[in-house]
Amino acid sequence: MALALEVIGAGFGRTGTLTMKTALEVLGFGPCHHMLEVMDNAESQLPFWNRVADDPSGANWEDVYASYRSTVDWPGCHFWRELSGFYPEARVILTLRDPEQWYESVNQTILAGMRQMQLDKPVPRDEPMYFGAVIIGQQDFGGDLSKESVIAAFERHNAAVRSAVAPGRLLEYRVSEGWEPLCEFLGVAVPDQPFPQSNEREGFDEHIATAQSTADRMRAT
Repeated sequence: MALALEVIGAGFGRTGTLTMKTALEVLGFGPCHHMLEVMDNAESQLPFWNRVADDPSGANWEDVYASYRSTVDWPGCHFWRELSGFYPEARVILTLRDPEQWYESVNQTILAGMRQMQLDKPVPRDEPMYFGAVIIGQQDFGGDLSKESVIAAFERHNAAVRSAVAPGRLLEYRVSEGWEPLCEFLGVAVPDQPFPQSNEREGFDEHIATAQSTADRMRAT
């Protein structure tokens, strides 16, 4: 039987989303979708994300999320409006981080990876990683990857989530806050184990290499 998303992570990547994935799975809201899931299931998921990147209207989100209870990170955070409408019972979590620290992390990881894969510029429609260039580089960051522009995009995104999601449905959260506010919001008991601490920067180069390898393989087929 298909699952239904119960938690929608609206926060941009590099706001502790891998930590959130682990925490949600500990709390019983797993499997949790994350960009890593896209790379691990590239053949089945990339066509979907490339298709909805330009026009998500009419998308059947169950095509991707039928086996998941929650989602965090890109690409799901980009589609928070659509997902919150498609799954009206799901709660929304906006993960936050100091904008300057967030940009430093994004610039050294996601933006560096996009530049390496040449996704920081318009790409052809048949590019396997098309969705990344479109939804992150063009739509979320407006095609301008300068520090000032990216931080402004981050703050616009957070403001849009705050203004659109009903207060009782939304939790603004920093992973440094630990279990208590997260568990209270989700209505579950605090687990008898330390809050996870995932360093997303460690191993990021390996993730980019995997993405590059996946794209190369799909171009060759």
